[in-house]
Amino acid sequence: MASFQQLPPAQLAPFRVEPIYDPRVWGFRDLRPWYDHVVETGDPIGEVWLTGDECLVATGPHAGTKLAQLFSQLPQALLGPAAPSSASPLLIKVLFAKEKLSVQVHPDDAMAHKYGEPRGKTECWYALAAEPGAQVALGIRPGVTLEQVREEIQAGTLEASLRMEPVAAGDLIFVDAGTVHSIWPGSILLETQQNCDLTYRMYDYGRPRELHIEKSLEATRLVTRAGKVQPMVLHDRTILIDVEYFRVERIPIAGSRSSASLRGEGEPAPGLARHGGLAYLFAASGAGRIAGTGFEPVDLPARGIVAVPAASPDFNVEDLGALGLIRITPNWPVKTQ
Repeated sequence: MASFQQLPPAQLAPFRVEPIYDPRVWGFRDLRPWYDHVVETGDPIGEVWLTGDECLVATGPHAGTKLAQLFSQLPQALLGPAAPSSASPLLIKVLFAKEKLSVQVHPDDAMAHKYGEPRGKTECWYALAAEPGAQVALGIRPGVTLEQVREEIQAGTLEASLRMEPVAAGDLIFVDAGTVHSIWPGSILLETQQNCDLTYRMYDYGRPRELHIEKSLEATRLVTRAGKVQPMVLHDRTILIDVEYFRVERIPIAGSRSSASLRGEGEPAPGLARHGGLAYLFAASGAGRIAGTGFEPVDLPARGIVAVPAASPDFNVEDLGALGLIRITPNWPVKTQ
């Protein structure tokens, strides 16, 4: 196998990203069997960040480099020429909720800009697993006003006005910015979102954490597009969601599959563009390996993630056993003249 250094300078090979285990009061101390990670002391782990700015490149010549730094150094190689900025576009996580998360809301881009932040936070959840009776809070019940929401926050009765959504393994739930929401125990969720960790807590069950009541009410939209998304089954993949900011697909491998076939022929959603840019490959189950001419093979372990740059050479994905492959790509608006 040829070495990575023999790739043409314009190319950038796929690389695995090292996760960060993020403490949250509502998380677990033992993430097995999902991750071989146990917390003996300190706060439990609620989120495993797979593509955070502080995550380290794990393989290849840039191993040890923070992801944000690599995007700053090689934006076009990673994102392609159609990207509107050089920033890392997506934050992908796995969420482990042992207790209820706070009731919260995320701002849209316009509100984030108003307060000096680079972007808002629209997200989606793919249920990797769910126990019977698992559910999430997703939006405010019809007829409830913002003034009622404010009163119920103060009275500690806000849960009565939340719209609950049952969750089963394989569900894809869209959570657009402005949606009041909370995750309850019972499911393991793969979260894809704009690369932003901006959250306004409106209610937190008495935990001694800061609330952001005024900003959360400002961000709240009583009617949103949030909800379960029906998958689009194609001959070679299942499109779980394709909206502004991201597209998430479930792709069968059946032995091995070429990088060209991973890209597929599907048309982007109206007003969005994809031009062979960045992709992330996540192993929801099983394990795989990515191999091609000019770079060392990259292992994809269960619940691991590999970044495929826009300037990647051709490669094959090999199924090493029960690989359940999720492909996640950023979307951005079509440029107009």
